[in-house]
Amino acid sequence: MPFKSQAQRRKFAALLVAGKISPETFEEWNRETGSKRLPEHVKRKATSPPRRRTAKASRTRSKSSRRKSTGRRTKR
Repeated sequence: MPFKSQAQRRKFAALLVAGKISPETFEEWNRETGSKRLPEHVKRKATSPPRRRTAKASRTRSKSSRRKSTGRRTKR
C-alpha cells in the first residue's frame, strides 16, 4: 500500500528506527509509492450524518416471519 502523504512517510520512518515495523514493510510501501509528489498532509474523508429511519423501516419483523406461538412450553 503506497504512502498517502509526507507525514505518513515520516511516521513510518520513525517506526522503522524504533524497530516497530520491519525494513521490508517500509521498503515495500516506499517502492509502491515511487517518486510521486506527495502532499504534506491528507485530510480525512467527510462523513455524512447517520440516516434517520422512517417509521416503516423501524419495524423489527413482519407478521409472516414471526414464530407462531402455541401457548405451551415444551421441555427439552
